[in-house]
Amino acid sequence: MHKKILLLGSGELGKELVIALKRLGQTVIAVDSYPGAPAMQMADGFEVIDMLNGEQLDAVVAKHQPDLIVPEIEAIRTERFYDYEKQPVQVVPSAKAANFTMNRKLIRDLASKELGLRTAKYFYATTFEEFTAAVKEIGLPCVVKPLMSSSGKGQSVLKNEEEQQTVWEYAINNSRGDIKEVIIEEFIAFHTEITLLTVTQKNGKTLFCPPIGHRQERGDYQESWQPVAISEKDYTGACAMAEKVTAALTGAGLWGVEFFLTDKGVYFSELSPRPHDTGMVTLAGTQNLSEFELHARAILGLPIPEIKLERAGASAVVLANKSAEQFTITGVEKALEQTNTDIRIFGKPSTRPYRRMAVALVYDATDTDMNVLRKKAKQAADQITIQ
Repeated sequence: MHKKILLLGSGELGKELVIALKRLGQTVIAVDSYPGAPAMQMADGFEVIDMLNGEQLDAVVAKHQPDLIVPEIEAIRTERFYDYEKQPVQVVPSAKAANFTMNRKLIRDLASKELGLRTAKYFYATTFEEFTAAVKEIGLPCVVKPLMSSSGKGQSVLKNEEEQQTVWEYAINNSRGDIKEVIIEEFIAFHTEITLLTVTQKNGKTLFCPPIGHRQERGDYQESWQPVAISEKDYTGACAMAEKVTAALTGAGLWGVEFFLTDKGVYFSELSPRPHDTGMVTLAGTQNLSEFELHARAILGLPIPEIKLERAGASAVVLANKSAEQFTITGVEKALEQTNTDIRIFGKPSTRPYRRMAVALVYDATDTDMNVLRKKAKQAADQITIQ
């Protein structure tokens, strides 16, 4: 059981996935648009290309002839994946899943119009005129996102008409790839955002991890915790929606399925066909298998007998505050003076404002006070400084 795996995108999530795959004896080639990316530091080899350039992508696939292609980011010429599957190469989870989920339009229309999942009301816009008409129809406040982006880039909440031009330009200018279109969504009055890590298997039933609560700023994850308080009705509803949408997209792997919990029930929000940033809390040993170990097993077709909660955990990110090519990270020793605390330094070669550089992880017994645990994670993260 030895596979050659081409990892497309080599950030911190890819780094942890490479570690999990290497522990299972696999060969991994890490690909990204810049040298020294986190996953490259762990892989057997690396390539630096523009993954939105179809010819460069084809060349790398032809060069390495992988058994599996594992996308880790959105900005990839995903329509090429259908041809790779015919070669045949296993695309994770599938060419359809990668192509649909890299574009918010495809996945939202699949979820809402084809599968009938409960979502926020939404419209698309390719011009400022279409944008203002959609805002008028949905009402304020509303959420504006590029159709293709990651880590919350270009996402904002429009609260008044005077901000329309600014919000429109922010979304368009932060679009990844060559798709210049935005989605305008109804603002859902939720009390909790959750990630339901869902595992689809080649030879086994769909499994669900204990739900993870998370908090975002600028559309990007800041902290997460597991488990999260959720009613049995909402949990059952979320599992049913997650199973329905992952089955429609096909393929084996771990998915990060996001939901809003409201007083009126659960709403489907978004989906990623790979380990999720909020799922880094599983590195605190909250489950018997981390999200990265689950993904590795699922894509290799290895059995996953069960997923169970081992202990409560929380994570908090460490962000850079400006751009720099030279920097140092201090305060790790101070952060680790806390009991039941761990730190993951991502190893990114440069900084920029709000770039995630590390994460603090804390854990305790399953019956611990989650507010106390979240505060402890934030305190650990605050000890670390990017200079």
